[in-house]
Amino acid sequence: MERILVSACLIGWPVRFDGAARTLHHPLLAEWAAEGRLVPLCPETAAGLAVPRPATEIEPGAEAAAVLAGEARIVDADGGDHTAAFREGARIAVATARVRGCRFALLTDGSPSCGVDLVADGTFSGRRRVGEGVTATALRAAGIEVFAATDIDRLAACIAETTARSAEDH
Repeated sequence: MERILVSACLIGWPVRFDGAARTLHHPLLAEWAAEGRLVPLCPETAAGLAVPRPATEIEPGAEAAAVLAGEARIVDADGGDHTAAFREGARIAVATARVRGCRFALLTDGSPSCGVDLVADGTFSGRRRVGEGVTATALRAAGIEVFAATDIDRLAACIAETTARSAEDH
């Protein structure tokens, strides 16, 4: 059975910076939960960040890979540096995915941790730009296939294809 690392906020856990969840109401998510496929994790709270906590963004012009390499920062609007916690959260996510056998991850787009296709532009203006968060980048580097919540149907197709290939090999 294919396991899926999932952003905890997508399954209703109130772990976002503002103390809210971003619950994804989708029949596949309920089905996967019932099957025991889901491995919920919030990289930010796993790394010790509080709920609620200041909103954070990758600094303007920087990419998640630079944050992971120690060449860029994740900051709050007052300039507080939260880089170490985000790097630790990404490390915990990769370790959790490996230990729990997750080949896939379903993440919350837009987050400086879990952004898959989009992240904030670093100006705290509400504008987004193409890019990914540090956890998504770390998971991809570790060979985990990463999907945004909006791509849940594509994730389901990949799981079905992987399952069919495994059945043929046995």
